Formats: sequence, structure tokens, C-alpha cells
Amino acid sequence: MEGKKMSYSAANALDYKGFPADKRKTGGWIASALILGIEFNERLSTMGIAVNLVTYLIGTMHLPSAASANIVTDFMGTSFLLCLLGGFLADSFLGRYKTIAIFAVVQTFGTALLAVATALPRLRPPPCSAHSSTGTCQQATSSQMALLYASLYLIALGTGGLKSSVSGFGSDQFDENDEKEKSQMTLFFSRFFFFVSIGTLMAVTFLVYIQDQVSRSWGYGICSASMLIAIVIFLARTKRYRYKECSGSPIVHILQVIAAAMGKRAIQVPTNSGMLYEDTPEPARIPHTDQFRFLDKAAVLTKEDGLSNSSAPNPWKLSSVTKVEEVKMMIRLLPIWATTIIFWTTYAQMITFSVEQASTMHRSIGSFQIPAGSLTVFFVAAILIALGFYDRFIIPFWKRFRGKPGFSSLQRIGIGLFLSALGMVAASIAEVKRLSVAKSHSANATTTLPLSVFILIPQFFLVGAGEGFIYSGQLDFFITQAPKGMKTMSTGLFLTTLSLGFFLSSLLVSIVEKLTKRGGGSGWVGHSINRGRLDCFYGLLAILSFIDFGIYLLCAKWYKPQNTSDQKNLQMKNVAAASASSNQEENC
Repeated sequence: MEGKKMSYSAANALDYKGFPADKRKTGGWIASALILGIEFNERLSTMGIAVNLVTYLIGTMHLPSAASANIVTDFMGTSFLLCLLGGFLADSFLGRYKTIAIFAVVQTFGTALLAVATALPRLRPPPCSAHSSTGTCQQATSSQMALLYASLYLIALGTGGLKSSVSGFGSDQFDENDEKEKSQMTLFFSRFFFFVSIGTLMAVTFLVYIQDQVSRSWGYGICSASMLIAIVIFLARTKRYRYKECSGSPIVHILQVIAAAMGKRAIQVPTNSGMLYEDTPEPARIPHTDQFRFLDKAAVLTKEDGLSNSSAPNPWKLSSVTKVEEVKMMIRLLPIWATTIIFWTTYAQMITFSVEQASTMHRSIGSFQIPAGSLTVFFVAAILIALGFYDRFIIPFWKRFRGKPGFSSLQRIGIGLFLSALGMVAASIAEVKRLSVAKSHSANATTTLPLSVFILIPQFFLVGAGEGFIYSGQLDFFITQAPKGMKTMSTGLFLTTLSLGFFLSSLLVSIVEKLTKRGGGSGWVGHSINRGRLDCFYGLLAILSFIDFGIYLLCAKWYKPQNTSDQKNLQMKNVAAASASSNQEENC
């Protein structure tokens, strides 16, 4: 009878009262579907704002092109950087459920505030037509920008908190020890990515159209209302969820190992790794490796540690081999992490300068005018086509002729980096054509050029296809190659590549603008792209991307996943040698 009761309990999961979760009453697809609803609305809000914000800043707030692009990339960069804060709070204090609930409310409030900021006439400058005699437009003042900034960074805070916990809380609804639920969990991740794509698709089509053709405030109001409805539904099913206890922050774990190693920096590491301290249960142990030997000092047992059978070690002075190896595994990820940042810098151009390019070009299909921000729909199309082609053709081919289930995560990342570099080449070529037309027609910022917007499709498609490969490759790599206790940390590490990529874009634009304006020139990314040299800027990004691709290939060749079977055999030999040495000393 007891065994029957236990079979209904989900492993390591609790219900809302803190008791073992009953599989019959909690978790599963119903609970995960509500979590997917939160993610759908988060994508709808964030992407609906990001892909069309640059046109509002330039066309309504009358800000320079470079400044507008930097505002968008800083907003997106902050959103992903705050995932680290959300992950820390979820792991250490709040848990994933409370983190999602709190930050969803923050994002809802932020989008509502943005709707107000774009609705009130006094919070934006007069239209350019009111100042046509001066030949200039009045820029928004700092006071007019204040509420806009406040709303954007509230949204960024909400997004960061949500993204750090939504996928993890969704996977918590399935029991990994149950084969049926484990297969459902795998299906959940594919549906999670599907909902992300659908949310993005709705944002760049329906929502952008509402913003351009009806009202900005209506578009942002829809975001706020839809998220509020999702929150109410999410909270209403609180009793249906499965919860995991807070396990503590991996950041603290890493700092403890580093502090212990620094404290013992003068101590010699024994040549026999079997003499290092280890208290982790056998099934969960990670074998010792010789890389980054300095960190092994954290596992050297000394008299000062004062360890006895009745006392646990001070984690800031002594760490087990397994904890040290977990930190080593995270360090091995860093070269791959660093070389993927540049991709998101090129991606940032697609939602800033490329949208601005589109706003100057002919976008009509019959009587229908395509919103400039909706050109990013080719991103979603490229992702779906690239991944569909990969699933339907590449994987079967690879299985048949190479005996492998598709490309490895590192190979997919490499493909994504190469495609994005080609995308910047295509962008530079398209801009050369656009600039030649602009100069021949003496176009100003408001002139619609007699040039089809569809010449921009190659750059959107190449970078979008690159995203399909690199996003799935990065997610796979950082989750599978990280230690089990640091999965959330590794996911946050992956998301920081997006953040730093956007921040790098802002920095690069600022540097290029400053350097190319010397001598009184208009600069590559000046006040208006019709008077700049965006083609040169894209060319610079293409060169940097190809250089980064070459460095990535070296890092990917250097990276070697831990061979656990060989390492375990070596560890067993070391332990046996240490035991024999200890017995010999006792006999003496």
C-alpha cells in the first residue's frame, strides 16, 4: 500500500502546501500550458516593443539615428542581463513560481506605463511640419524622455525575471524519473520554442500593424492587458503546479571554491588526486581533471580546516573535488561563451538600422503598406525554415551517412556564426544600392525611395537562419555541458551573450559615430542614414564576424567535453594508490 502511494508522488517536487506532489492532481500539460501562456505574452510585449521602437524614437521623438539604435539595444541588453538577477532570486530566495508572478506584474505595469507615455501629447515634441520653416525637427527633451525610459526599464526588469524562470518552472511540471513524463518534458521544450516563435510572429505582424496604423498606446495597451489576463489565469491554477525547493545560488558556490583556492595559494597540490578531499555521494561525483590545477588547492585538506567526523567543513575554506570540478566545467564554457557574443551584435542591427532602412523604402503590396518593423517577420520565417530543413533533411542524412543524430551543438553554433557574417555582407551590399538611389534622388529623412524593401530580405533571412542554429546550439551546449547543479546558472550565462551582444552594439555604434565624425563629416551612423555610410558599418561588422568565426573554430577545437568513463577509471586508480599509501604509512 505504501509503495502504491509513493508511485503517485513526483520526485523532488512539492505541492502548494509543501507536501509531496501528487502526480494525479499536479503538474503535467495543463500546468505547463499556463506557463507557456506567460512566455507567449512576454515575447509579444518585448519583441512588439523592440522591433518597432526605433521608428518611434526617430519619427516621433526626433532623436538621431545612432542614439535611437543605442536606446533599443541598451533596452534589450538590460532585459537579458537582468536574467541573472531573476535566476539568483529564484534559486536563493523566491523560487520560480513567485519569481514569475512578481516579475510578470512588473512587466505588466511597465507596458501600461509605456502606453501612457506614448498617449500623452505633452510627453512628445511637436511634429516636424510645425517647424518646416527652420528645416529641423525639435528633439524630445529629457523630461519627455524620462517616463519613456522608466517604462522601458520596468519592462526590462520584468522580462529578465520572467525569462530566468519560465522554462525551468515549466520543466518542473514533469517527473524526470517517470519515462512517460520525461518524454513529455522533451516535447515541452519544443513547444516552448514554438510559443516563443509564435509570440514573436504576432509581435512583428499584428502588434506592429496596430502601433503604426491605429495607435502606439493601443498597441502597448494590448500587451499590458494580455499579460494581465495571463497572470490571472496563471495564479488561478496555483494548486495545480509542482514546486521545487530553493537550492541556493551557484554563484555563491563558485565564489566559495575560488576563495578556498586563494586562501591556500601557497599550498602544494598533491600529485595523487585521490588524496584530495571528497564528501560527495559516489553516484553524484565528478572525476578529477588536471586542467586549471590552481583550483585544486580548494580541495587540499590541511590541519587548519579542523575537520572531524562530527563537523562539516567550512565551504569558504575547503571544497570537495566535485565542487571544484563543477567550477572547472563552467570555466571551460567561457571561450565558447565569449565568441558567441558578436552574433547578437549583428542581430541587434536587424531590429535597429535595418528597420530604419526599411522605413525609407517602398513597402507597398498593392494597396497594403507593410510596416517597417514587420520586415523582421523574415526572422521568424528563416528560423522556422532553417530548423524545419535541419529536422527533415539534415538529421536523416547525418544519421544515414555519418551515424550521428545531426550536428553537434558546437557545429550548430559555428553554422550560425558563419551565416550571420554572410548576413552582414548582404546588408552592406543592399545598403550600397539604397544609398545610391537616395543620393540620385537627393532624398531627405522623410522621402520614400523608389526602391523595393524586399532587397533587405537576404540580410534578414541569413541572420534569422543563423539565429535558428545558434540559439538552439547555445541552449543545448550550455545546458548539457554544465554540471547538474548549475543548469540555471549556465542558462543565465547563455542569456548574457544576448545582453553583452546588444551592449557591444551600443558601444560600437558610439565609437564609430565619434571616430567617423572627426573633421566635420556626417559619419557612418550619423543623424540620418541617408547622409551616412551604413554600408561601411555593416562591412566592419562583417569583418569582425569573420574574425570571430575563426577564433570560435579554434576555441571549439580546444574544447573537450569531459570523458567521464576514462576519468572515473583514472580516479579509481588514484584512490587505490592513495589507500595503499595510507596503509603503508600506518604499518610503519
